[in-house]
Formats: sequence, structure tokens, C-alpha cells
Amino acid sequence: MLAENQSQSDKLMQRAKALIPGGVNSPVRAFRSVGGTPFFTRSAQGARLTTADGDSLIDFVCTWGPALHGHNHPVIRSAIADALQHGTSFGTPNPYEVEMAEAIARFVPSIQKVRMCNSGTEATMSCIRLARGFTGRSKIVKFAGCYHGHVDSLLVKAGSGALTHGHPDSAGIPPAIAAETLVLPYNDIGALEQCFAAHGETIAGVIVESYPANCGLILPLPGYLQRLRQICSGHGALLIFDEVMTGFRLARGGVQELEHLKPDLTALGKVIGGGLPVGAFGGRADVMDYLAPEGPVYQAGTLSGNPLALSAGLAALQLIESHDPYGRLQKMGQAVAAALREAANEKGIALQVPQTGSMFAFFFSSSPVTNYDRALASDASLFRKVFHFALKRGVYLPPSAYETCFISTAHDQPTIDQACEVLSDAIRSL
Repeated sequence: MLAENQSQSDKLMQRAKALIPGGVNSPVRAFRSVGGTPFFTRSAQGARLTTADGDSLIDFVCTWGPALHGHNHPVIRSAIADALQHGTSFGTPNPYEVEMAEAIARFVPSIQKVRMCNSGTEATMSCIRLARGFTGRSKIVKFAGCYHGHVDSLLVKAGSGALTHGHPDSAGIPPAIAAETLVLPYNDIGALEQCFAAHGETIAGVIVESYPANCGLILPLPGYLQRLRQICSGHGALLIFDEVMTGFRLARGGVQELEHLKPDLTALGKVIGGGLPVGAFGGRADVMDYLAPEGPVYQAGTLSGNPLALSAGLAALQLIESHDPYGRLQKMGQAVAAALREAANEKGIALQVPQTGSMFAFFFSSSPVTNYDRALASDASLFRKVFHFALKRGVYLPPSAYETCFISTAHDQPTIDQACEVLSDAIRSL
């Protein structure tokens, strides 16, 4: 029986747990990292969510990245409505696919050819298979703390040493599959050079969240990504940038534009779906031509290139072209980061706030966080207190100390000012 005094979210969660594992369809939504019961969202508009109980929340999760233009943007909504008039899925090529391919190639110079899929996980999985098929090699290098979706060979973390073969992070992944993944600490050039000295001839590719944003936000040390590019080129391994999160959010051409680099392959998602499920991967033409039906590497998807998803994504990219958002987003990100640091300094609490463009994170740590181990060493208990303080006062942060916050173009100055006041008070309350 459902108690009469339960909130609508509590009632929904009780019903969900009866049929959905943990009551959620993605684990972080369960609030296990911060404690408490998650709220259910009834609607979203601009920079705010409205919960099932009618509470309005300033949203710094932004659908975990896709909502660059905020929620329910009228231009994107109109594009979906127009596409819907013609059907929801065709199972044949459609004009939106060509337009999206042209737009991605226009935005991201390293991408000469591109293929659409249905999620970021599909995009990274396909990049890995393609790298192995193109090079004829089996091993993949990834970095501790970088999340590339729930792909068997990528759902691994670092062992006790920099060159330790990966160990599965999840039940159901055979150790033999994980053993084909080499896990290195991010920002450690020495470990990277040592790895290639030992295994260079067997490494098909290196996949990296160029700015790791799934264990908080970690920025590369000067020259690190450039050296990574050099090492991959020198050993004939493909460099794969996972820009599912950063693509189109930080710059038109993503991190590779900011860092003046060209990876061999790029995985994309989030923003190019405008809030609907989508993924894509692309890169050098000679590598992409290894995909079926041109080449021997098989990849397919019933709903790949879905007209509704691509209509939304095209509208999102057109908004970027017509209203360059990046300067304003950077100013808002800097303002939030400065307010958090000021509050922490006043309180005498050690706080790192890495920030770039519309992305920022909290690390309650006395030293800059440059890799996964340092992220884990930060004080997550303080973040949990900030999270709940803010949520009770109408500001929604990611429900984990190891996730990244996002700002959208729908966050206007009064909204940012209100959020800064709440978050500063949260820090001062510690």
C-alpha cells in the first residue's frame, strides 16, 4: 500500500522498484552516491525541471549534457513536430542523414566520413571494432576514470600499476575480453610512453575522453594530448576521441578544436540528438571505408539515422551556427566557479572547481585533480551535503561527487545569480 503522506516521487519510485531494477533505467539516477530518494521529473522548460510534486529546480545536469540550449527549446520542438508529420521511422535512407553528415563534417574538420547510430555507447563500441579491423591489432588503451559507455572491453579501470591489464568493473565481462584493454593513468606521459614501448605493435587504438568528465571534470596538462597524438602516429595506432559529452558543447569542433588536434576517429552523441537518442562516429575516410558495405567491419542499427532524432539534432546545430553560444557560456561557467571558490575560501575549506566553458565540477581537495586516483581521494561526503542543501533550495546538481555539471544557453543571469547564492550558502553551511 502507498502511504497517503508520501510524495508523488516516493510513490512512483515504490511502483518502479517493483518492475525496474533499482527503480531506475540508468544507475546514477538512483541517488545511491548521495543518498535519499530520487525525484521524478514531470516536465522541463529552459533551465528548470518541474518535479512530479510540482517543485521547480534550476538544472545543472541538462540531461547529462545534451541540453546545450536548455529544455524544450521552441526551435527544436518545432523541428521534431515538422518531422513527425512525415513519419517516425523509415528503415531506408532519409534526407536528414545527409544533412547531418554534412553538418558534422562542417563543424569537425577531422571527420571526413561519418555514420549515425543510436547512442554514445554504440559510437565508442563501433570505434573500437573499427580500429581493430583497420589495424589488424587487438589491444586498446584507455584511461582510468574515462567512461565510454557500457562496452565490455571499455568497462574496466586501472589495476595496481600503470601497465596493468584491465580488470572488469562489472559482472558479466569475461576476464579474457578485459585483458585486451590496457588502462593507464590520465595525464601521465611517462606511463603512456612505457606502455607503447612494451605493447606498441599490438595496440590498435587509444580511446580517451579528451577532457575526462565522468569522474568529475579533469583537464589535460599542457602538451599531454599533443604527445598522445604523436605517440599514436609513431606506432600506427588510431587515436579515438570520445567527444560524446564535449562535442559541440565546448566549441563547434569540440575539444579537438580547442586543442588544435586531429584524432583519427571521433565518437559523438548528446547535443546532435537535441534531447533525443542519437550517436555518431566518424573520422578519416580511409578508416571509415573499412565499414560495411564498403569494407569488412560490420556495424548496423535498425533506428540509425532516425528522422525525429536527426531533425532535433540538426536544429540544435543550426542554433549554434546562428547564435554562437560559447563566449556567453564561458562567462557563466567562470562566474559559477568563482562564486564557489570564494565561498570555500571564506569558509576555509579546500575546494577545486575545474571549469571550461559550460562544464564545471566540485572536488573537495587541497590539490588540483589531474587523474582518477586524485578524484577518488577528494572528500565525497562534503559534496553529498552540498547536493542535498542545494536540492532542498531549488538547485539540482548531478547526484554524484564524480560527475560534471552543465550550463545551458537557457540559464540567464538571474538564474545563475540565484544558483550561485544557493551553492555558496551550501558551502558556507559545511
